[in-house]
Amino acid sequence: MAGDLPNIPNAIKALCAQVTAKRPRTIIQHILRHGYITTEEIKETYGYDHPPRAVRDVREQGIPLTTFKVRSKTTGRMIGAYKFYDPSKIQAGRIGGRKAFSKNFKNNLVALLGSKCTLTGEALEPRYLQIDHRIPYQVVGEMASEAIDAFMLLDALSQRAKSWSCEQCDNFKHIHDPEICRRCFWAYPESYNHVAMKRERRLHIVWQGQEISTYDELESHALAQNKDIHDLVKRIIARHLLNDG
Repeated sequence: MAGDLPNIPNAIKALCAQVTAKRPRTIIQHILRHGYITTEEIKETYGYDHPPRAVRDVREQGIPLTTFKVRSKTTGRMIGAYKFYDPSKIQAGRIGGRKAFSKNFKNNLVALLGSKCTLTGEALEPRYLQIDHRIPYQVVGEMASEAIDAFMLLDALSQRAKSWSCEQCDNFKHIHDPEICRRCFWAYPESYNHVAMKRERRLHIVWQGQEISTYDELESHALAQNKDIHDLVKRIIARHLLNDG
């Protein structure tokens, strides 16, 4: 590639030359020309609204990147930036990134899990659901067996929330132990004991149809008490459990 910087290891350059997917190749070409790329450039110059996702595409190709801070040329604030990392960290077998899923595979997953978001349980039309690895690709790579129960269905909002949370997790960034993921809410909300290695439990509740009036009443009570509706619901549940006891 023209404009390569001389301090980029040949092993990294060789991997970069094999990447053909548009988004990771865009990030790669910028780093080859300039030495690094910032979150600001990913968003403003190239139009990718979720910079960590774009960077993750590169890492999923097996190409190691490191994150650091630089000062923004437009705002003067410190922002995230990415550059190539130690070639010994290259993850073999990743070039090509994620495999595309067939329509038949998605139909089978919908038949197994139902046409709903695995994290929230909200019923949605299949076209609004995305297929996602339960255990992030960054941790487990492309699995030798494409077992259908290794995947989940997520709506766009849940997929972004999972992506962001996983990217902050030490297991995703440093440890890379699939067993930690198997006990995580983001991978197996049906049975978990932590959320991105934090001691948490989550409950997603959806009010539909005639139930919406109950939600509106809860919201009114929360506003009257100047409280967050989530805190109010937790207090009501806790009080009910204590009274039952």
